Amino acid sequence: MRLKDKRIIVTAAAQGIGRATALAFQKEGAEVIATDINLKKLEELKSENTNIKIQHLDSTNKEDVEKFASTVGVVDILFHGVGYVHHGTILDCSSEEFHNSININVYSAYLMSFYLLPQMLKQKKGNIVIVSSAASNVKGAPNRFIYGTTKAALNGFVKAIAADYVKDGIRCNAILPGTVETPSWEGRVNLAEDPVQARKDFIARQAMGRLAKPEEIASMAIYLASDESAFLTGTLNLIDGGWTL
Repeated sequence: MRLKDKRIIVTAAAQGIGRATALAFQKEGAEVIATDINLKKLEELKSENTNIKIQHLDSTNKEDVEKFASTVGVVDILFHGVGYVHHGTILDCSSEEFHNSININVYSAYLMSFYLLPQMLKQKKGNIVIVSSAASNVKGAPNRFIYGTTKAALNGFVKAIAADYVKDGIRCNAILPGTVETPSWEGRVNLAEDPVQARKDFIARQAMGRLAKPEEIASMAIYLASDESAFLTGTLNLIDGGWTL
């Protein structure tokens, strides 16, 4: 029960990393409020674990997040996993796609943190965990122009919050996964001209010769959310199967 008595919000909890993390957090004793825009998938999560509370929430919508934060009450930890993977180079990224990626990957993190941080500061204790990526300022990845740009921004975001509030009892850390076998990843593979080859290519670039499982990312999330990591803040935690070696 490493997270007993902790109240945690998990965004993007309907599937993939967010779903695995919500389940793992609750198993470790946390009170979990799982949010997503996909209410159907959230209800499936709720049916699997009735102890998890669910809430429809668009983390990119200012009014929705402000209302949510004003009614949710005391929060110990924010685990923010909202993200979108755009495929292509800078020349494949239209202005609309650029702003869409910024909105989903960066602005959502800003909104959730902006509206939940004040309550954490009142408590003089709080913890924010952001899902970033190894494809960022850490490593350039082909056809991940705006994705890598936004994830690099998130790494700076984490460092800035950690530096600004370290003396106020607030911690902020990032998880930087390599390729994770999630429904969204499956969807991107299936859109490729040759899905079979695309799958092989993704696996081949991982030094360990396999993809990460969402549950493995959730294991790191448990550590960062728990008091075991109480001396960590502003860290960028790679979990990439050796991709960035």
